[in-house]
Amino acid sequence: MTEFFEGLDPLLKTYWYIALPTSIFFLLQTIMTFMGVGGDAELDIVEGHDSGDAPFELFSLRNLINFLLGFSWTGISLYNTIENKTFLIILSVVIGVIFIGLFFFIIKQILKLGEDNSFKFEQTINQTATVYLTIPESKSGVGKVQISVKGSVHELQAMTESVEKIPTGSVVKISAVENSILIVEKL
Repeated sequence: MTEFFEGLDPLLKTYWYIALPTSIFFLLQTIMTFMGVGGDAELDIVEGHDSGDAPFELFSLRNLINFLLGFSWTGISLYNTIENKTFLIILSVVIGVIFIGLFFFIIKQILKLGEDNSFKFEQTINQTATVYLTIPESKSGVGKVQISVKGSVHELQAMTESVEKIPTGSVVKISAVENSILIVEKL
């Protein structure tokens, strides 16, 4: 192994000295993540926050490893292709930064999978629904409507403040929610 490094240019040798331990560390980190050992440390920082405003830490060990992976392997891969070594170093830095950005993008996509998609009555306000069971007039009784919220159809109790009943099949607009009962008006 030492013979391999002896004949290398100092810049290429530096790239290899960065790439090998970084790759091993990344591999161990990945295996530990899939085994469930400390792999959710990056996801813990966003607990209690909406995924849109997640406070990602720019300077973390994981980001350093991602940067060094992109930096070193770009340098090794393009060393014989790019004559200008200053340009190669700059390109390696840019690719390292892209690796960090790619990591942020992937984590953001993963966090979207953890969205709270539970149904809340407030989500129905100003939406339209179809009357399933006739709604009696002037809050004198309860009917039912079918409404789609976030791609899921719900059958919910509904009342109207109107002086006439709303027959089955009519389209209504939800104006308010009182005690888990929708208040609707005919469209």
